[in-house]
Amino acid sequence: MDFLETNEQQLLRSTVAQIASSFGHTYFEREARSGGKGTALWEALSEAGFTGVNIPEPFGGGMGITELAMVAEETAAVGCPLLMFLVSPAICGEVLSRFGSEDQQQRWLPGLGSGSSKMAFAITEPNAGSNSHQMETVAKRTEDGWSISGTKYYISGVDDAENLLLVTKTGTDPQTGRGQLTLFVVPTDAPGFTMEPIPVEIVATERQFTLYFDEVQLSDDHRIGPEGGALRPLFMGLNPERILSAAVLCGLGRYAIDKAARYAKDRSVWGVPIGTHQGLAHPLAKAKIDLEMARLMLAKSAWEFDHDLDAAESSNMAKLASADAALQAIDQAMQTHGGNGMSTEFGLATVWGMARLLKVAPVSREMILNYVAIHTLGLPRSY
Repeated sequence: MDFLETNEQQLLRSTVAQIASSFGHTYFEREARSGGKGTALWEALSEAGFTGVNIPEPFGGGMGITELAMVAEETAAVGCPLLMFLVSPAICGEVLSRFGSEDQQQRWLPGLGSGSSKMAFAITEPNAGSNSHQMETVAKRTEDGWSISGTKYYISGVDDAENLLLVTKTGTDPQTGRGQLTLFVVPTDAPGFTMEPIPVEIVATERQFTLYFDEVQLSDDHRIGPEGGALRPLFMGLNPERILSAAVLCGLGRYAIDKAARYAKDRSVWGVPIGTHQGLAHPLAKAKIDLEMARLMLAKSAWEFDHDLDAAESSNMAKLASADAALQAIDQAMQTHGGNGMSTEFGLATVWGMARLLKVAPVSREMILNYVAIHTLGLPRSY
């Protein structure tokens, strides 16, 4: 059991941190509030070859989810959490790498590997929630391919993506009554496709959207994997999404604790730094311990995925632990700053919303606990 990162991984972390810190949270907050997409930061990371490190080497990558998680964590650790890491190289890149045809890989993976193009991901619906078998977005066969109609809800970054990996229903299993799901890549400029922004109280460079599909026509070469066979590709993509969520959360936790520790050493009220007092020192120490435990599970889940092991349990645990640890870290950092914790200038309240979002999405805490109860503990299914 080796807990040491390779020299290459250490260099990756330090280089990403150097690039991202040259932008910093002030840049991120300004971009988010002005409607910007953090394009300059993404392009700087792309030019260095970091936004698609997990994509297979022939298409511009050559590393794994472990290294992509490092990129996402180090970027968030300087106050620049980017949700597109979760969906474009992680979900979409892994699904296409493993289940796309050779022609499909040649068409879409080079852009994901270089970071020159992005792909969003759409599964959530207003009336389905976590029960994807009840989705109402339907793909029907036509003489020339497929016709897709339906609605998706709370989809990130679609306005900054050239394509969309879409989960549809193409039939119903006659024995179980569950939906038979099929994946498609949909160009975001396809006729019949429209999007509507959802206003949210989150400081982020990715907007949230409701998507509408009104008989969107696609040729069959846009279908990824077999008809009705999307479950295996989905699980292959959703585990990396959980891992990258945990990476962003761990980065935000580090960002908050580092800020709080510096403030507690510099701020003096009763003639000594406020960090002298155990009422502030101990909660920060506990937040640091919990964060480091979450980072261990993050490392385990990414390692398992990269070694073709079943990473479902560990990636779910990493996501839950990281959300709790990050929110604890941010809350305690804000408490350490007193009234300044709510100040935009100090950059803590502006990251709370992102961390809170990632406690709910891409999979809720409750569904993770359901998974562990059923699959790890062997308890009866509750739903």
